[in-house]
Amino acid sequence: MPRTKTFDEQQALEKAMHTFWRKGYHATSMQDLVDAMGINRASLYDTFGGKKDLFDQAFELYRKTNAQGLQRFLEQQDSVRDGFRQLFAMAIAETQSEAGQKGCFVVNVTTELLPEDRSMEGVIRANKEGFTAVFHQFLQQGVASGELSADQDLEATANLFFTLYNGVKVVGKIPGQEKALMGAVEAALGALR
Repeated sequence: MPRTKTFDEQQALEKAMHTFWRKGYHATSMQDLVDAMGINRASLYDTFGGKKDLFDQAFELYRKTNAQGLQRFLEQQDSVRDGFRQLFAMAIAETQSEAGQKGCFVVNVTTELLPEDRSMEGVIRANKEGFTAVFHQFLQQGVASGELSADQDLEATANLFFTLYNGVKVVGKIPGQEKALMGAVEAALGALR
């Protein structure tokens, strides 16, 4: 007879996600995960598989949650310029908070695991493509509303904002960078015409 699970799988996965995010893949031990998730080792393996399986599920949860949050935020914006300005201001403020000091999980994984772990390459590429598609769609709204010129190179601009957003998540770990980062954001917004 199968045993009944005495823990919430989603909560356990979220705890694993935060552990991997904070410590990195290689530095996270199975004991770290057992301790953080509050479940025994057998339940961890039975429910999530090994460390790599659990990591993949935790990373997917982060990517999905992050993408949905970005989409919801941009859908609520009336202006492309102001929407991007607010998005970057929030990202900068987050990096300066204690919780934000762990950076962006995707950026951390990219710098830790690529190029050695080719299995992550497709996931990282898909993340970039998903984010730039959301930015591209938001820029298209600006063209449709007349806020942006129809001859704006939307693909290049979406890539610019994706690159800047990830750069903010890295440089923002350095204390006291708010003014410099917002200056960079304003320069990028100046590229919108």
